[in-house]
Amino acid sequence: MPIIAPSVLAADFGNLQRDIEMLNESAAEWIHLDVMDGVFVPNISYGMPIIKTIDDLTEKVLDVHLMIVQPERYISTFKEVGADVLTVHYEASTHLHRTIQAIKNEGMKAGVALNPHTPVHVLEDIIKEIDLLLIMSVNPGFGGQKFIQHTYEKIVQAAELIDKKNAEVLIEVDGGVGPGNAAQLSQLGADVLVAGNAVFSAANPLDVIREMMKN
Repeated sequence: MPIIAPSVLAADFGNLQRDIEMLNESAAEWIHLDVMDGVFVPNISYGMPIIKTIDDLTEKVLDVHLMIVQPERYISTFKEVGADVLTVHYEASTHLHRTIQAIKNEGMKAGVALNPHTPVHVLEDIIKEIDLLLIMSVNPGFGGQKFIQHTYEKIVQAAELIDKKNAEVLIEVDGGVGPGNAAQLSQLGADVLVAGNAVFSAANPLDVIREMMKN
């Protein structure tokens, strides 16, 4: 059964407390938080005050995805505002091993995200050091995009690499995920499914979350 991580990027920020309380009542175990800087990706989302507010409203795991340049500058700050899992992009991290160690030293789980054009094998030397591998199934920066079909193959490749290296790593998929592809993603090896519009635009988000957990 996959972990469902609804993405707050698709929530109604005018009613953020209401939406977080809805997630608290749901079967979702994680809440996914996308931090964008307008540099690494062509959009700006939200930062530390919003994450701190959400942390005050929930006991769920806060899964923070940094789509920013030089993420190493803010590791301790994201720990302070409540991040449980902190994911940085391979493409944005010059000294990735050092950054991963710094995240772990703060007591958080360390994740690495790969853009759609980045092959899985680039993580071969570091896969045993991380806790989570986030495969972007859309180009990062905006919600509501169409799922990239090549992602299915990348999930298989990621699972093979993790098995080959005898690593303990969760595979997360983010972008265009919903009830229509959740079962296939899970069956191929995805452990965590990030869903934004599929959850928050639904007539009954709680039902959608439960549906996505079936595989």
